[in-house]
Amino acid sequence: MVADRSRSELRDILGRAPSLADTLALRLRDEISSGRLQAGERLPTEQQLAATYGVSRPIVREAVGRLKHDGLVLSRQGAGAFVAEPGSSSVFRLDVADFSDKAELRHIVELLMAVEASATEHTAERHSEADLATIRTRLDAMQAAIDRGESGVDEDVAFHRAIIDATGNPFFRDLSEFLDRRVRNFIRTARANSARLAGMAQTVQGEHQAIFEAIVARDPQAARMAAETHLKNAAARLALYLGR
Repeated sequence: MVADRSRSELRDILGRAPSLADTLALRLRDEISSGRLQAGERLPTEQQLAATYGVSRPIVREAVGRLKHDGLVLSRQGAGAFVAEPGSSSVFRLDVADFSDKAELRHIVELLMAVEASATEHTAERHSEADLATIRTRLDAMQAAIDRGESGVDEDVAFHRAIIDATGNPFFRDLSEFLDRRVRNFIRTARANSARLAGMAQTVQGEHQAIFEAIVARDPQAARMAAETHLKNAAARLALYLGR
């Protein structure tokens, strides 16, 4: 019963309905990507879009604003909003529609591994004693949370962030923060759920310990492998919770 309830709660978290602005932005992106709205074409007015999609004008404004932020739409003063030319965007965009989709989950994990495994490898080579002390403190904080019977989600995030920071590469930090906002929800959710199953939180902590020991040993390859193993296992745990 506990496992069934956990799966249900996880589906609720991952399947939370997008906002109206999210939904409209996705619809308009589809119109652009399919060619129904051509490059250089003027978007319908806010009033027209509101009537077409049955939403308010503030919702339309918010959705179009997201497209502008992503570089898909450009504003021309006094003329309205227009579809940007292909390839003109300088903004990286990542839209995760369904965390319960097996193929999409695999793609997310591959992306996270490319970033985090590489960052962990660099940290094993470059870390200072101060970096190591911070990472150790974060690891100990996770263990303390487990001992208190808590999920340790925040401590988990802080541990991985300390590893990213220890690379000394600001672009790793920026990209990691972007991924935190966009896709790391599935790892946070898997971590929160693991605390509900006997022994699972300590298993996850063992994976973190392996990452830390490789960093301490200044063994870049072992650090990379430990980080990759951790992410693969996180994805497997999530798939288990989703009942696949």
